[in-house]
Amino acid sequence: MDKPVSMKQGKPLYVHLGAHRTGTSSFQMMLAENRDLLAHAGYDIAYPGRDDIPQGDLRLKLPDPRNLGQWETKFLPSATAELQRFSSTDSHAMILSEENIPGRMIHFPAGQFYPAAEVRLQTLAAAAQAPVLRAVLVVREYTGLYVSAYRKRAEDNKSPPFAEGRHNMLHMDRGWPDLVRLIFKHLKVQELVVIDYGKRGRSVDILGMLVPELATVPLREPARRMNHSATDAALVALQERYHSGEKLERDAWQQIIAEHRHDKESRGVSEFTKRQTRILEGRYAEHLEEIAAMPAVLMLR
Repeated sequence: MDKPVSMKQGKPLYVHLGAHRTGTSSFQMMLAENRDLLAHAGYDIAYPGRDDIPQGDLRLKLPDPRNLGQWETKFLPSATAELQRFSSTDSHAMILSEENIPGRMIHFPAGQFYPAAEVRLQTLAAAAQAPVLRAVLVVREYTGLYVSAYRKRAEDNKSPPFAEGRHNMLHMDRGWPDLVRLIFKHLKVQELVVIDYGKRGRSVDILGMLVPELATVPLREPARRMNHSATDAALVALQERYHSGEKLERDAWQQIIAEHRHDKESRGVSEFTKRQTRILEGRYAEHLEEIAAMPAVLMLR
């Protein structure tokens, strides 16, 4: 294997780990809004361009469950080069925001909670070649997380009925505390800020928790963008099209979502039973307590 490109030694990282469906796009929009000010303060900024985030061109490819054994030969060189691409000579630290570091949500219905997280974190740590001073992880109650993940994927993919995966999601192989332990194990982060999704507040405040020296900098909170989530009516219409064999481009499926946004009637597209909801809510409460008791965790809930 060719020797990876080395990042400037000693330059620390501040990592926003997402997670999925927890307001990551809003956080990255804030980074875009304040990009020049942050660069002037000595920070390199790296984030992807999902949801049309301006100047988002991070392409950080990490292993998935199909190719975990290739993390060092295939993924490490490209990840090292990608981080190096954002490293400027006149900066003293990098702020990295990427919700996909733990992995994809597609595995939830199979009862797998980010199954490639360990190797993905291992790959990122090896690629960075610099200390991670602090990281932020926004966590979400399991019921809302699994429902939101299903609905997001169903917008532009043929999906099985939600009920087919409910049992597996109820008996998920692990949860947020396991992910937190993996973050400490592989990123060697000195301090981890864990924020409950319902308490996340403004994006500029999250950045202040991630990088404490920026807490008093007058950063701009971007204007809130209207995000029309798909209603049940829209998802039913979309799934009918996908199951008939159609493939829709982004503009087409977004138009269908817009056409049905005023129809708020429930079709039972993505619902847990009351009993399942109580179990998942109780598990989340227990897991928050477990995380809060961990050393070097700053918990906001």
